[in-house]
Amino acid sequence: MIALASDCLLFRLTSGESVPFSAEMISVELLGDTAKESDPDLLDEAAKAVFHYFKHDLERNSVTVGEFAMALEKVLSSLAQAERAAAERRPAQRVLESDLRRLALESGQGCELFFFPLLREELRQQLPQAPRLVRFRGLRGAVKQLVGARRWGARCHVLEEQIVGYLRECVSADGNQREFSLVVE
Repeated sequence: MIALASDCLLFRLTSGESVPFSAEMISVELLGDTAKESDPDLLDEAAKAVFHYFKHDLERNSVTVGEFAMALEKVLSSLAQAERAAAERRPAQRVLESDLRRLALESGQGCELFFFPLLREELRQQLPQAPRLVRFRGLRGAVKQLVGARRWGARCHVLEEQIVGYLRECVSADGNQREFSLVVE
């Protein structure tokens, strides 16, 4: 009789045959196509944990494929349940967007004086909604419209920096708000 390797476990098949598998071989053989649909690392670690349970905790040298599959199913379903519970506890990932070009249009060409109060009001309307991310799109288009330029120039660059700096100041002035990210693009 051949001795079983220390890192192997005999799997008894329904045909009565016993096949030795190591922990590394199990996930490939038993999970097969399922591994492509799910996270392969998670499945591999779960299979290794179940292997360890039978081999070391229960000190068994052999197990039926059905026993192993049921234990693996329990582990994976409890992991899925834990992930669902964690997802329910996580706050919603809210992303709020505003269009700077629209604000520039509303303020009129060359009317930076009206643009900045509109920008501040837009930000104030978004913050009570507890966003995780506030995104202001269309910065270059808004700057060119406000400056009245067809091409990007030095005046455009200066106004661009002023708008980004103003948004930063507005966010820091409302310091009692929840944490969120500000993106200006």
